[in-house]
Amino acid sequence: MEKFHGAAVALITPFTNGKLDEQGLVRLLEFQIENGTHCIVPCGTTGESATLSFAEHKKAIELTVKTVAGRVPVIAGTGANSTAEAIELTESARESGADAVLSVTPYYNKPGQEGLYQHFKAIAEAVDIPMFLYNVPGRTSINMLPATTARLAEIDNIIGIKEACGSLEQVSDVIRLCPDDFIVLSGDDFTAMPSVFVGGKGVISVISNVCPRATADLMEASLAGDIARANELHYRLYPLMKALFADPNPVPSKKAAELLGIIADGAPRLPLVGISDASLVILKTAMKGLALL
Repeated sequence: MEKFHGAAVALITPFTNGKLDEQGLVRLLEFQIENGTHCIVPCGTTGESATLSFAEHKKAIELTVKTVAGRVPVIAGTGANSTAEAIELTESARESGADAVLSVTPYYNKPGQEGLYQHFKAIAEAVDIPMFLYNVPGRTSINMLPATTARLAEIDNIIGIKEACGSLEQVSDVIRLCPDDFIVLSGDDFTAMPSVFVGGKGVISVISNVCPRATADLMEASLAGDIARANELHYRLYPLMKALFADPNPVPSKKAAELLGIIADGAPRLPLVGISDASLVILKTAMKGLALL
């Protein structure tokens, strides 16, 4: 597997008594690596980065890099809607030894396309580390257009994008407009397989928190062009993909990790709350369908 290709896990952040559960994080990382995950992505959306303090953010990345110890690449989430804060988080990740960073389009501010370009250009010029852009309109209320991504792809250390637009048309335009070595990763488990078949290189995945081996197998089959095997795995995992979004992400995936015994406490941090009774039924049903419970 080439570096940054395949199944990257959008890692949950375990808490205990409202604080970062360092032992739980180490167990989670070892579970991922033992089960074939190709890359680790701490402190992203699924890692509840929006409610981590700077000290927690830095500690989670440091501990991830130390525990992983070079066995797989680490792409640290360092995005922010303040360019100065994003630069600070990115510099911290570089100092911690992350292999690359993941930087989300600024949320709430709603910058235009030129603002997006200047934001990411400023980060890339300030910190010498490979960077993945992260486009997720459903959370940020803005969509970075393929033409803007292509402009940013001309900057040396901007090496790829997590494209969570949910549109294969847009994914295709990004791949068409960007250099051949620009790494396009799906930001949605549902579009991971088809994104690879139009030229993407993998996924930053929520379901990998629960099924790392099967997700890695799915991406390996897809990248090898094994359509029959990829289809089989995609539809086998599909009910759990849906169940993990029955409540706001990462509420179901944290509960699933708790049910599997990987972490002790699956509670999210406010303003997220624990999984609803109805969603828990959906989650358990999907997990039983994969013989996880």
